[in-house]
Amino acid sequence: MKKRSEKVSLLAQKFAMRIKFERLRRGFSQEKLSQFAGIGKSTLSQIEGQLCSPSLDVVEKISKALGYSPAELISDEQIYI
Repeated sequence: MKKRSEKVSLLAQKFAMRIKFERLRRGFSQEKLSQFAGIGKSTLSQIEGQLCSPSLDVVEKISKALGYSPAELISDEQIYI
């Protein structure tokens, strides 16, 4: 059986960790962010849990809801406030 982190690509793992960090930093619940992004809460939960890779449309929706471009959330560069 594969470990959870082996189910999705490294890029999807990076995106998942970044959006979870940004969501928590803002004090958003998964429900609140999913509403802002216009996606299902279960979809966001699966992405953050690294159980599935998001589509490009979903990456764009989540990124916009957090105020970033998709490239900013998947880059290796640190986001500074």
